Amino acid sequence: MEKMLEKLRAADFDKVYKIMEESFPPDELRGYHAQKTMLEAGAYNIYALKDDDKGIKAFITVYEFDDFTYAEHFAVVPEYRNCGLGSEVLDLLKKTVKAPICLEVELPETDMAKRRIGFYTRNGFFYNDYDYIQPAYGKDKNPVPLKIMTTERGISESEFEYMKDVIYKKVYFID
Repeated sequence: MEKMLEKLRAADFDKVYKIMEESFPPDELRGYHAQKTMLEAGAYNIYALKDDDKGIKAFITVYEFDDFTYAEHFAVVPEYRNCGLGSEVLDLLKKTVKAPICLEVELPETDMAKRRIGFYTRNGFFYNDYDYIQPAYGKDKNPVPLKIMTTERGISESEFEYMKDVIYKKVYFID
């Protein structure tokens, strides 16, 4: 039987948010209530691979727009890292969503950031070298300089600007 990503419900949110807090720096994460509100409002979805005995092994949060899917947070639980599960999640996501996928990555300034970019490249993503700033997730958070990676192909600057505008308006609520 082929594995599938499971679309999680709000009841699973606390488990996912705990993994988010352990996996992302504070500036790359909304507060608990703001993040849960987004899920409850239907603004985005959380897809996960679960183990019947141990619960969530990995998850990815996405906003499914008309012509692209924006992956906001992606994490594999530490005990399942480095065994191909991350690649499996990305492959399953590509089969689950109907549009090309884009996501944010850190600038290639550290070994870990370079490894992440390499991971996404090996999994069919293209690095787009356009200036991009993740807006602050709240008053107590800082904006973060990042880059955008996309599936299928690299994108033109006008495509990048379009994606950025949609993300800013629908994810970060910036006009």
